[in-house]
Amino acid sequence: MDEMFEQLQAVVDRHEELEGLLSDPEVISDTQRFMKLSKEEGEIRETTEKYNRYKDVVGQIAENDAMLREKLDPEMDAMVKQDLAELNTEKEKLEHEMTLLMLPKDPNDDKNIIMEIRGAAGGDEASLFAGDLLNMYMRYAEKQGWKVETVDETPTEVGGFKSVVIMISGDSVYSKLKFENGAHRVQRVPQTESQGRVHTSTATVAVMPEYDAVDLDIDPKDIRTDVYRSSGAGGQHINKTSSAVRMTHLPTGIVVAMQDQRSQQQNREKAMQILRARVYDYYESQNQSEYDENRKQSVGTGDRSERIRTYNYPQNRVTDHRIGLTLNKLDRIMNGELEEIIDALILHDQTAKLEQLQNG
Repeated sequence: MDEMFEQLQAVVDRHEELEGLLSDPEVISDTQRFMKLSKEEGEIRETTEKYNRYKDVVGQIAENDAMLREKLDPEMDAMVKQDLAELNTEKEKLEHEMTLLMLPKDPNDDKNIIMEIRGAAGGDEASLFAGDLLNMYMRYAEKQGWKVETVDETPTEVGGFKSVVIMISGDSVYSKLKFENGAHRVQRVPQTESQGRVHTSTATVAVMPEYDAVDLDIDPKDIRTDVYRSSGAGGQHINKTSSAVRMTHLPTGIVVAMQDQRSQQQNREKAMQILRARVYDYYESQNQSEYDENRKQSVGTGDRSERIRTYNYPQNRVTDHRIGLTLNKLDRIMNGELEEIIDALILHDQTAKLEQLQNG
């Protein structure tokens, strides 16, 4: 605990230093530096406030203890004891909150994401379920005040998606959606099933943080870019011009094709965004064992083949297999009410990290 208080004091000292820097005219005139320092100040503000309050509470507890050692009248004695009980409860609560705040943070938590949803096993039914998952995430994003943009899509004739790629931007998107990575299984009676039998199908979800050029520097020599004419609906204009773009990252063999945007330039930008995310995701999973040992203790954010959740329509039930959580409110969850599942996953992850910290 002493080590944690030393770290907390260092955070408080840094916060004080940042407040001074942010009022320095030289820093204010340098927009990039000012934004960077403002972001850092925002990230440690809550920890600073909690620790300062904690020191106040500890001081008040010491004062009350000293008063109790004196001979007080019964009424005053009872008041001080009640006050002391409340302060000790607050002290415990603050200690827990500060411990959580000091847990190692995932550096990607505040990033936007690129999400890929694909119909997997189950043919048409899998593609329809991919569409249902897309709708669920879009509604959840709307509730969070996030922006959703469709980057690329391959629809199917039955109204679902073979694959769809969206970008979700906003506050701490990755921190809330990173646990969605994996295989999602649905159990329901397909619309085409005349016998009323329940079928099982799957769709996979990949969640990748969005990286800009500062985060991940890809050598332009490692990218081969081909341009070609867009296919499909879009009228004469699209078919006459080579606006579609295919980018290949030669070292990994990752290919991104983009034709949904209006111009070749826009397709290039979107393709590059997705390529950067996929390349980073590829290298991260390659180095997974040494790169992030603690993922073994967490709820798992990596393996896309891992079956993470089952959506059972006949029983209106959703089960997250990683944490053993079952909720009988599938209708509400498919309507974007994901908070209960996401909060439980975050809590599970924090608990695992706490145990690791205490045992380490």
